[in-house]
Amino acid sequence: MSHANRLAAVRCAMAENSINAFIVPHDDEHLGEYIPPYAERLAWISGFTGSAGAAVVLTDKAAVFVDGRYTVQVRQQCDATLFGYHHLISEPYLDWLLTELNAGDKVGFDPRLHSQSWYQNAEEKLAAHHITLVPVSNNLIDEQWHDRPVPDCHAALLLSQDYSGQHSEAKRSRIAQDLAALQVDVQLLTQAEPINWLLNIRGRDISCLPVVLSFALLHQDGSVQLFADPAKFAGLDLQAHSGNNVSLLPVNELATALQALGKQGARVQLDPTTANAWSALVLSEAGAELVYDDDPCMLPKACKNPVEVNGSRTAHLRDGAAVSRFLAWLDRRINQANPELEHEGTLADKLEGFRAANSEFVEPSFSTISALGPNAAMCHYHHLNGTPRTLGQDAIYLVDSGGQYLDGTTDITRTVAVGEPDAEMQKLFTLVMRGHIDLADARFPAGTGGQQLDALARMPLWQQGYNFDHGTGHGVGHYLSVHEGPQRISPKGSIVPLTTGMIVSNEPGYYREDGFGIRCENLQVVQPADLGGDIPVFEFETLTFVPFDRRLIDNHWLEDKHIQWLNQYHAQVWENISPQLEGDDLAWLEQATRPI
Repeated sequence: MSHANRLAAVRCAMAENSINAFIVPHDDEHLGEYIPPYAERLAWISGFTGSAGAAVVLTDKAAVFVDGRYTVQVRQQCDATLFGYHHLISEPYLDWLLTELNAGDKVGFDPRLHSQSWYQNAEEKLAAHHITLVPVSNNLIDEQWHDRPVPDCHAALLLSQDYSGQHSEAKRSRIAQDLAALQVDVQLLTQAEPINWLLNIRGRDISCLPVVLSFALLHQDGSVQLFADPAKFAGLDLQAHSGNNVSLLPVNELATALQALGKQGARVQLDPTTANAWSALVLSEAGAELVYDDDPCMLPKACKNPVEVNGSRTAHLRDGAAVSRFLAWLDRRINQANPELEHEGTLADKLEGFRAANSEFVEPSFSTISALGPNAAMCHYHHLNGTPRTLGQDAIYLVDSGGQYLDGTTDITRTVAVGEPDAEMQKLFTLVMRGHIDLADARFPAGTGGQQLDALARMPLWQQGYNFDHGTGHGVGHYLSVHEGPQRISPKGSIVPLTTGMIVSNEPGYYREDGFGIRCENLQVVQPADLGGDIPVFEFETLTFVPFDRRLIDNHWLEDKHIQWLNQYHAQVWENISPQLEGDDLAWLEQATRPI
């Protein structure tokens, strides 16, 4: 079915439901960053396959809204005769709707695919113009998507305490005590990562994100009702693993459980930014008292315990050897015959192959960004969205990749010379590297948030008239999502204090449109700094050990302290990674880690 026919079918369904507009977000019921194939409704209606965006279908026109990462991609994938293109941030689709609709019109939406906070804000905004927001019980896309993928049924994994470091009962008891203090009867959990963390389970329901998709109700006594596909737990003793007060129910029984809480007049807490509007509507209509607050699992999940930190260290040593083998192979391949036979796709596959050679490797932690020359200027470029660029025509190559291991999640970016970088490229790489070092070397008092540290990584670029248009660092999970909150380092970032056990990326960059891209990324874990001063202070321990490309460094733009840090870091790379390499790979590492 063509996209024109799909739009026509949805418009017929809109007419049957007496609605004038229908919103199609890039979300599933859990409102997480990553979604399974059966939830790719935005791609079905529009052709756009990016990770963020929305479409709005009107009776006579349609539009796709994306952020700055996807302005090129959306034009390549969406038919301009069917869809208008708009910026998701500077021209939000609700604002656009107000210019297109009239008083008395109705806007349809699937409440399972929008957060409660979005629903409250959207309802108020539209009502001010006498436009009604109408929840639909059956998604209009699903009714027309006749070859919609069936949800996969992958077996769940009961994650050993050898990896998790803490039993589920201890986690649940700690959070339940906080609920009791707030006189909250039940906490509704809707996102997969906190639920999987809480019960020490993992899964394969979404590529690169090792979770079992599920919902959960955490009661004040610490008991949990887990709503998931029971077939995923066939042959597994969930109660023996997570605790006798954990019960497993089918997902389709969630509505009944929420209605029962309503009839009891229970005080139910949920995070309005992550819980979908459907769950809040069911609860409130049944008589429950809703309490809005942050998901109580997020902060303790972010603060890794010593077992999780040690596991992350081990995973990064394993990962560092794999990435070093790839970079050594890449240097050799450039100097062999026909380098142009390699392209961004084959390079990404080669890197994954080095990781997969390790028995502890489970899968990538995200789709590898393998970008040559001008493609690297697009921060979230993916070679499958166009024609992969071939090796041999560009000076520098950017590769951003990561792995999922049972004992940790990795994420690393290296920018490497694959040709002859000019002086300006070397200058900009060195400024980025200097910002990376300044942040890595920071010490900061307790209570400091990532927003306060962000300028450290940007200052060398700022002072020369440059900047980069993305956050400096995101949180990273433990064999969970490679993007984790509430901590992050960004100009608009989190004010949540960075504290012991939080893992964050350090990834300043520079991007010149149609030219090249540079990014230098390691992962770091926050640790107490034993300084003997008057106040508690934290510092970063680097987890990632892979050489930075010395061929791209211009010492003129470094101070002695930066050279000292880089030489010390490369000495640590040699010490940690060399025992895992041999032959040509070992010789490459010796050369790549020599002092400058």
